[in-house]
Amino acid sequence: MTAHPMDTFVDDKMARRNALLLAFAQALGGASASIVIATGPLVGYMMLDEDKALATLPVSTMVLGTAFGTIPAGMIMRRFGRRAGFTGASLLGAASGVLASFAVFQDLFWLFALACCLGGFAGAFVQQYRFAAADTASDAFKPKAISWVLAGGVLAGVVGPQTVIWTKDLFVPILFAGTYLAQAVLALIAFCLLMFIKIPRPPRISHAQAGGRPLREIMAQRRFIVAAACGICSYALMSLVMTATPLAMIGCGFSETDAALGIQWHVLAMFGPSFFTGNLIARFGKERIVSIGLALLAGCSIVALMGVELAHFWTALVLLGLGWNFGFIGATAMLTDAYRPEERNMVQAVNDFLVFGFVATASFSSGALLNTFGWATINMLVFPFVVLSLGLLAWLVLAERKAGTIS
Repeated sequence: MTAHPMDTFVDDKMARRNALLLAFAQALGGASASIVIATGPLVGYMMLDEDKALATLPVSTMVLGTAFGTIPAGMIMRRFGRRAGFTGASLLGAASGVLASFAVFQDLFWLFALACCLGGFAGAFVQQYRFAAADTASDAFKPKAISWVLAGGVLAGVVGPQTVIWTKDLFVPILFAGTYLAQAVLALIAFCLLMFIKIPRPPRISHAQAGGRPLREIMAQRRFIVAAACGICSYALMSLVMTATPLAMIGCGFSETDAALGIQWHVLAMFGPSFFTGNLIARFGKERIVSIGLALLAGCSIVALMGVELAHFWTALVLLGLGWNFGFIGATAMLTDAYRPEERNMVQAVNDFLVFGFVATASFSSGALLNTFGWATINMLVFPFVVLSLGLLAWLVLAERKAGTIS
């Protein structure tokens, strides 16, 4: 069998260099997202006079922007390359921060939500960092490259919430206006870092030459179905609980700083394990790590249902972050088994479109559910989806084991 042209791009030395640069860029891109998560519902709550159920809409529009941006991101980077796509998105992220700050100054809720949507569109490119890190990596190094990039979120877990704490009162009495100007500065720093990544652009070859399968055939694979479902479950459930948490904490009498620090611990838990998640996947297998992640998501809700003290909120947020890390990184690694190199851009984009479409629905529903049914209901909703995802994983493992026995 002749080597595919994409195989000539495998270079672990280049992959390590790219992964480090992308990890630092992830720290800044992730910080921008955590800023919106920590402050968006609070800004919305302050701007809205009557219908407080829409307070989480800015977070939802950010996620929706990410969902809408996933397929264009794949097409743009397939046509112009990773670096052009990433740097252009960083500039868009900076513009969204400036627009959000202006909206806060002018007390314009819908303009603020639009700015968050633009930031989410830029975030669709940030979500591709983990795939870009694997582009030039060998099969053995791919899980580590993915986890290295997501480890950059450890810095985001500090940079984002600390940016909120240090800048929220910059233009008193207008809270958080300075925070979104700071978000724009972070995006510009990311732009400078991304100028130095080196990922060769795949040669432009025809579909017949590439040997790429129809998208329908790829998506019909058991492994794609289960990887996508577990990725959706891990991310959407995390978004559902996380988006509601700052409002729930404020409702229980805690301060904006308490909420921001809670999000900080959550983001640290999301990305901190990434230093060794790749090794755990290599040792114990993707499916087992995803299962542990789903169990941790259920553990988060158990703790949240036990009480509404600060310790309950923060512990639940930590478990929520750990569950996302194992569940989402494991599902991402599973997905890489479902496509060939020449199919990667479109499959990755479709996967992220599915993931963030459901995440947007979860975050949008979060405010209304909290306002109508309360904090306990949000946490109770986690359990059936965790059970469903674990069932799909068991189905995949048994089916592949049976197929291996037959062969």
